[in-house]
Amino acid sequence: MAQEYEQLLLKNQLCFPLYACGRKIVAAYTPFLKPIGLTYTQYVVFMVLWEKESVNVGQLGSILHLDAGTLTPLLKHLEKEGYITRARSKEDERVTIVSITDKGNSLKEKCRDIPMKLAESGSRLSEKDTKELYRLLYKFLED
Repeated sequence: MAQEYEQLLLKNQLCFPLYACGRKIVAAYTPFLKPIGLTYTQYVVFMVLWEKESVNVGQLGSILHLDAGTLTPLLKHLEKEGYITRARSKEDERVTIVSITDKGNSLKEKCRDIPMKLAESGSRLSEKDTKELYRLLYKFLED
């Protein structure tokens, strides 16, 4: 390929290894989440709700870097399953508040060991490299 198109080589793209690693990480979670009946995206929603109990949809999208088009059908499904409730804010009815139910909280125990199981499944990074990657990725995500 001519040098003027060097920027189009896949090996020169930062986006590709990030994309491929993201897919690989989500796939690594699947064997642990599937028996519980969760997708990775549902799992990260639960992690936010286990921590905060209630959050508005905008905040949830901001925390998870997800848009409303992704969140809305996911939240409708979780509500239908009885894991969450959605209600209009009393202060501003344009805002929807998502709250975890007792049934949603019950999944916390089933998911408790997933991070440890994933770590045991064979990360190729040292603890130091893992911390550095974490730091760099969050730096990249900063607005």
